[in-house]
Amino acid sequence: MSQEKKYSDTKMLKDERRVVGIVALIAMFRMFGLFALLPVLSIFARELHGATPFLVGVSVGAYGLTQALFQIPMGLLSDKIGRKAVIIFGLFVFIVGSLVAAYSGSIYGVIIGRFLQGAGAISATLAALLADTTREEVRTKSMALLGVGIGASFLLALILGPIIAALFGVRSLFFLAAFVALLAMILLSLIPNSHKKIAPLVRLNIKEAFKPQLLMLDLHVYILHLILTMMFVVLPVILVDQLNISLVNHWKIYVSSLIVSLLFSVPMIINDRRMGKKIFLFVSVILLLLSQLILVSSTNSMLSITASLVFFFSGFNFLEASLPAKLSILAKNELKGASLGVFSSFQFLGAFSGGILGGWLIFTLEPQNIFTFTAVLIVLWLLSLVFYKD
Repeated sequence: MSQEKKYSDTKMLKDERRVVGIVALIAMFRMFGLFALLPVLSIFARELHGATPFLVGVSVGAYGLTQALFQIPMGLLSDKIGRKAVIIFGLFVFIVGSLVAAYSGSIYGVIIGRFLQGAGAISATLAALLADTTREEVRTKSMALLGVGIGASFLLALILGPIIAALFGVRSLFFLAAFVALLAMILLSLIPNSHKKIAPLVRLNIKEAFKPQLLMLDLHVYILHLILTMMFVVLPVILVDQLNISLVNHWKIYVSSLIVSLLFSVPMIINDRRMGKKIFLFVSVILLLLSQLILVSSTNSMLSITASLVFFFSGFNFLEASLPAKLSILAKNELKGASLGVFSSFQFLGAFSGGILGGWLIFTLEPQNIFTFTAVLIVLWLLSLVFYKD
């Protein structure tokens, strides 16, 4: 009891720090395998047998559909057979998908591989494992550290993905994704089995995971990832075809923009809880709009694209950190796992929709005009923030 009192100020116990670190690494390894492909896949896929602009878009966003479909079932399965068993199974499916895509010579094989990568949907289960192995007093901090790990994975992927692809080919990224997923399996064995009892599902009112306040956050993350994926269907093509920037140099644009964006997003994240209301949510969506308007006006210079990405990542970083935190506060304790599962499903469904829309629109419009579509979408998003009352 004295030890519990000692750490009632939200300091993490040694075992909690260990588990959080391992879970964050597992998430980082898995998401790196997906993120590293994001800035290069559309360039690679358009050279495959049977490729069309639409199918290229599908290949970029395909993982999002199966992620969206399987997050909740995998989370529920983890309630019945255990978190670790489901995570191992999900990582195995991810490895199979990565190898299928790596060895495929056609766009259809890559799409199948990407669908399989997404079918290993363990994001919600990882969050549930974290909840099982940490105290409620440090739960928010644990989730924040998990988010930081995924953010770091995104940054590393933007740096290393184009470099590795340029040196060894894009196929090497699929092999690397399989390898790091295998490392994640090994790391999982370092986490002791949880003996936490899960509340019987029949006692839970799953409708609470779909209440209006939570659904609004789900819709926010859906639109955010739809726009993110659309941008990365189109931007690599613009950088190569219009600006003649080689693939190996793309990371310099992405990472410099991301680092500068932290000057804006980090203060917003720090002050969000202090000021409350919707102010930073509203500001972040305006930043996204500014980024798209810059791209609408000009994509013929590295300066305009870099400025656009600074604004985009400033808004994106804040939303990616704050939306799940807000949801975890609003969701009922006994339904946090289910609520996070729904949230993750919307997030990855947005990625799939962005790939589909990006591929379809690049087939029917000039690449630059696609950003007019995303700008209109963000304007509608802003209007929903103005008129929706919590």
